[in-house]
Amino acid sequence: MVKLFIKSIIILFFGHLVCAQTNSDKLNVLIVDGFSNHDWKQTSLLVKKILKESDLFNVVISTTPSKSEDKKWKKWRPKFKDYDVVIQNTNNIHNKKIRWPREVEKDLEEYIQSGGGLYVLHSANNAFANWKEYNLMIGLGWRSQDEGVALQINDHKEIVKIPSGEGKSTFHGPRNDELIHTLNDHPINKDFPKVWKTPDMELYKFARGPAKNLTILSYANDSNTGINWPVEWVISYGKGRVYNSSMGHLWKGDSYPVSYRCVGFQTVLIRATEWLATGKTTYKIPDNFPNQHRIKLVAQDNNIAN
Repeated sequence: MVKLFIKSIIILFFGHLVCAQTNSDKLNVLIVDGFSNHDWKQTSLLVKKILKESDLFNVVISTTPSKSEDKKWKKWRPKFKDYDVVIQNTNNIHNKKIRWPREVEKDLEEYIQSGGGLYVLHSANNAFANWKEYNLMIGLGWRSQDEGVALQINDHKEIVKIPSGEGKSTFHGPRNDELIHTLNDHPINKDFPKVWKTPDMELYKFARGPAKNLTILSYANDSNTGINWPVEWVISYGKGRVYNSSMGHLWKGDSYPVSYRCVGFQTVLIRATEWLATGKTTYKIPDNFPNQHRIKLVAQDNNIAN
């Protein structure tokens, strides 16, 4: 009995050790949330679910204190350096008085400049218009007409700059099923169809910013005007990498919407996060990846609490 007990302990110990080693092989992701005009709680849970199901990531969520919890704000200090990728899921466009503590802003700046990865998730590019370095990180965001250049893609797939002060402030029309046109052979969208369809997406028009060290990965066409607008882009910031996209909309009242159930969006989310951490992608394109004629969705699953 004693030998059997010892053997069980050894198996239990080494079993935990193997499990720990397996988890340590995964990439570590931090989602930062806590305020937005979108449904940030469900957004974070869905992103965590999708990433964890890929079996490539460990995912932790850090939620900011509420705007009334001044004492807690002084203690909120996410340790960005402990993670391979930070997913930014806060947005203060509805209340510009809400900001991260300056110490946390500096920590994020240093983290990316030193080689960290930042995923700017949908409305996160609406945030922090008065934070100069954040504007450089995201390249383009939801900004007014005089807050930077806007980019279009002409029929020859050339980038056209709209100067600050010309054109319009950022806006979008109704959500539509959009055809995503792959613009270049980046690791995130390598071997994607040249055109694929994603459902219920907001196409940003006149996203604006410094647009420095920026590469557009894909675009969609505004059927009303015929203008091609960027959908995804990546930015080099110091030694770090940033991914920014208007995909990933989740409004209040939605429940695991088709935009998040899209196989294409989920593949992009996983690949972009892996690329931000490593500079490459190993996640294979699913056999049921959408094409220009059909949208492909994963099954409805309302159990997203974990």
